[in-house]
Amino acid sequence: MNRKLFHDSVAALPSQPGPTPNALKVNARSPSHDSDEMKVTFALGIDDSLRQELESRVANGDVVPVSELNSKYAVPESEIDPLVAYLKSEGFKIDEVSNDRTRVVTHATVKQIENSLQVNMVRVTRDGITYTVAKDAPSLPSDVSTGVHAILGLQPCFHAHKHFRRITPTNRFEPTDPQSNTGEPTSAPNVANSPPYLVSEILAAYNADGLNLTGKGQVIAILIDTFPADTDLQKFWQRNGLSTSINQVTKINVNGATLPPTEGEETLDAQWTSGIAPDAQIRIYASGTLQFADLDRALDRILADVAELPSMRQLSISLGLGETFMQQGIVRSQHQRFLRLAAAGVNVFVSTGDAGSNPDSTGHASDGPLQAEFASSDPCVIGVGGTTLILASDGSVSRETGWPDGGGGKSILFGRPSWQKGDGVPAGTNRLVPDVSVTADPNAGALVILHGKAHQIGGTSWSAPVWTGFCALINEARENAAKPFLPFLNPLIYPLGNTPCFRDIVSGSNGAYSAAEGYDMVTGLGVPDIKALVQALT
Repeated sequence: MNRKLFHDSVAALPSQPGPTPNALKVNARSPSHDSDEMKVTFALGIDDSLRQELESRVANGDVVPVSELNSKYAVPESEIDPLVAYLKSEGFKIDEVSNDRTRVVTHATVKQIENSLQVNMVRVTRDGITYTVAKDAPSLPSDVSTGVHAILGLQPCFHAHKHFRRITPTNRFEPTDPQSNTGEPTSAPNVANSPPYLVSEILAAYNADGLNLTGKGQVIAILIDTFPADTDLQKFWQRNGLSTSINQVTKINVNGATLPPTEGEETLDAQWTSGIAPDAQIRIYASGTLQFADLDRALDRILADVAELPSMRQLSISLGLGETFMQQGIVRSQHQRFLRLAAAGVNVFVSTGDAGSNPDSTGHASDGPLQAEFASSDPCVIGVGGTTLILASDGSVSRETGWPDGGGGKSILFGRPSWQKGDGVPAGTNRLVPDVSVTADPNAGALVILHGKAHQIGGTSWSAPVWTGFCALINEARENAAKPFLPFLNPLIYPLGNTPCFRDIVSGSNGAYSAAEGYDMVTGLGVPDIKALVQALT
């Protein structure tokens, strides 16, 4: 029987047990693991002509109803039905088929996976955790694999990384009771406009205060692996003088699995999106893990919910991985989801990373390959880079430079989108990141309440939720002006790069690249003037 091999769904592993150059340790699998169950996702793609048509519509500013995405731009039933029938016959349990039929989620035992996909399974240890993974490329019979372009979940040791940096206690705040040692912050800071910054200080720095915009009527989505604590959110809102209620926050456990403990990223995302847009509804989609198959499932759930929540037009993601460490099958699967979200009018803000121009496989700076991080490099998202923002005592911007650890560069996975042009954009055919920037430096970081204590946190994980909140303010302004919600933002803002809508950042370097006049691969178009941007986009 002829079979289709999926070489780009897995990373190559050595044929013999032992350590590998990318910090893995490979061991043989014992029969005791044969009955362990694994989730496996089969990703299918629409016809290339339909994909190109949809990409053109996004670039032209069209917004496509989810119902049309699930009909015209769906995988035909004739391609998915034989696959599902085959998997069932092999003992796989079908957990979910996405509405557009681009994804089939299954689970099966290790032995069933090995036999049905004709793949060798081994044990791999990474960062002290041992996984069962595929050592070589899986395959499917040719007559059931017509539309399949990737098989995901076979190497759970490879996953995205979070983009927040430096959790440190802060002494900007005094205890409520001078005799107390609880460390609880009071209602007044010791020194205004000094790190860790409050929401009001960041709003003022980007001319987003005094606009009578609060995100009212808007819905913000956050994709991360777990949930923040309600008490931390409430203390953050109290600290910032906000009347936001916990009733505005909805938590969705996408996979219904036991979630990892709260550690900071989810808290930063939720506190700062809701801080910038305090009257918006916040929906936190917890994927359970940072494996790309689980992130895909969460993205599909968000897209499905857009049909019922038409004002959910902004999504914050503070995750990534260097492009050289990505498998092409995973990239194609995720791009299909970002394309559909952009087509539905959801602007996805993705942090560009905290490792400068040379991130390694763990998301840290290195002398390794020059590369951008996926998914910020996807042409259907807004890649958000980072700056170092220093405020004067009166709240004005004393200086703002490119943050040395802010991600940026030339994509090796995606070509230059038609809209990526303008002053400073270098000649070439590669997609460039970032698109925009905002404050990120942890040394001049954000106030975050974590485990009941005040901390100072930074990274482009701060930048992405701030921009997501700004998007909610712009959509509120458009709704107030009787205009439709924003389509995909990038084609609208690149023509505004040399206008008062953006403050150009002209100094700072992230390693290989330096900030300069116009567009650059450290800060993109620059940082926003929200008042001017609202006026231009409404």
